Amino acid sequence: MQNKQPTIKDIAAKAKVSKSTVSRVLNNSRFVNEKKRRAVLAAIDKLEFKPNQLARSLAGGKSLAIGVVTHEIGSPFYDSVAEGVTNGLRKTAYSPIFIDGRWDAQTEEAAIHTLLGRRVDGIILIGGNVPVKKLDKIRVETPIVVVAREIPEWNDCNYFVDNFQGAFDATKYLIDLGHREIAFIAGIMTHQDAIRRKSGFNAALKDSGIRFKENLFIEGDFRAPSGVLAAESLLARNARFSAIFSSNDEMAFGARLLLYRRGIRVPEDVSILGFDDQPNSAFMTPPLTTVKQPAFELGLAGSTAMVHLLENKSFEAPTFETKLIVRESVLRR
Repeated sequence: MQNKQPTIKDIAAKAKVSKSTVSRVLNNSRFVNEKKRRAVLAAIDKLEFKPNQLARSLAGGKSLAIGVVTHEIGSPFYDSVAEGVTNGLRKTAYSPIFIDGRWDAQTEEAAIHTLLGRRVDGIILIGGNVPVKKLDKIRVETPIVVVAREIPEWNDCNYFVDNFQGAFDATKYLIDLGHREIAFIAGIMTHQDAIRRKSGFNAALKDSGIRFKENLFIEGDFRAPSGVLAAESLLARNARFSAIFSSNDEMAFGARLLLYRRGIRVPEDVSILGFDDQPNSAFMTPPLTTVKQPAFELGLAGSTAMVHLLENKSFEAPTFETKLIVRESVLRR
């Protein structure tokens, strides 16, 4: 039809909403009906709306701002990654603009469009669930680097750890100490990290000839209260277990609290092992054995890669690996 950049009016007409609704979606406002938000995002995608395109062409330069969409502001792991991003940009000409994706792909997508509207020079995604096909379309116009989420085909613009291997190694550690009845508290099972960690757990059991028991599997949501509920559910089932492997430290903290309230000793009665190695993990009672993720280093690599990408320089990031941190929350069976 034309090469003219679509306007907010065009999007409103396509989505059958008001221009003010489109504006609220572009500004990542919470006060938008979910059905209308989906319609606006679909129209933006269909019309290939790029809110920063005109401003860029007129300015003929850079905004010196890097948009950062984080999976959840307040999450110890994602905040550590964000700290790495901030540190990596500190001595450059670029400044970060942070938006919370709130664990939701549509909210994350709206956040990306908000950042594009702010004329950012590039976008760093910390985790996230936006489909890769949509990210591919966006990065044709604006550089994107993804950290703490695995997108194999992105190579030099993607930095992550092997969650499968981390969970496999942790489970094997418990097995090598004599544990055979191991309860597993998973994360949200639509989340990539949770899926990879469960797969690693199952693979380690199979490798050691141990049958996976459905009554020892509980799905949490990566937050401490779900760890409390998970441990409570295990006890309510009268499940027999000598160890709990939690998909992250937050849920391990919750499980530890519930066991304490029920008079179950850690690690004498039940061992607990986590994932992430949050700063507080070393101060749990007893200190938590956990799988360390180099969260800060991932963020640092992401921001460094973005700056090099914008300045047309090559960047070879280190390989990131998990590491088992042994403390006092696990005993030999």
